[in-house]
Amino acid sequence: MKHPEIWQQMMSGEPYDAAHPYFAEQLARTRDIIWEYNNLRPSDTERRQTIMDSLLGSHGKIYHINQPFRCDYGENIHIGENFLANFNLTILDEARVTIGDNVFIGPNVSIYTACHPLDAETRRKWVEWAEPVTIGNDVWIGGNTVILPGVTIGNGVVIGAGSVVSRDIPDYSLAVGNPARVIRDLKGRD
Repeated sequence: MKHPEIWQQMMSGEPYDAAHPYFAEQLARTRDIIWEYNNLRPSDTERRQTIMDSLLGSHGKIYHINQPFRCDYGENIHIGENFLANFNLTILDEARVTIGDNVFIGPNVSIYTACHPLDAETRRKWVEWAEPVTIGNDVWIGGNTVILPGVTIGNGVVIGAGSVVSRDIPDYSLAVGNPARVIRDLKGRD
């Protein structure tokens, strides 16, 4: 799909006008698709898969996203092979969200890319910018975790339930807390 310059501005990480009518149209379109997805019977796996296949930017052959699911645009979400998301996954994908292979996400996890100014006057003008989130391969994210804009989570990482990930987490680490911090090296452990 060809997007206007305002979309390119958002995707490049520059400040942009989040109140632009184009974004309102795209958000409404996505919300209609998500509404349909979330209101299907769980047993209607074929229709659920068809909707997700058309919504996501890219995906592996085997993936499963439990209902309900929420996102802003969908096309900025790229997931790998053998992906599982439990109930209530929310992804605010104003920037690219890249999720590797063999990633499992617990219930009530939120991934944010949208950023807002600290200055109230600027915020009132609906100025935003976005920073991408990257999650490596073989990652397990515990329930009720929040992943903030600009974060990279390495390969083989485990994020403990209830964590707020505000900075990069290196490969093969166990990170927990608010803010999440590495408490153990997981190299060579099963």
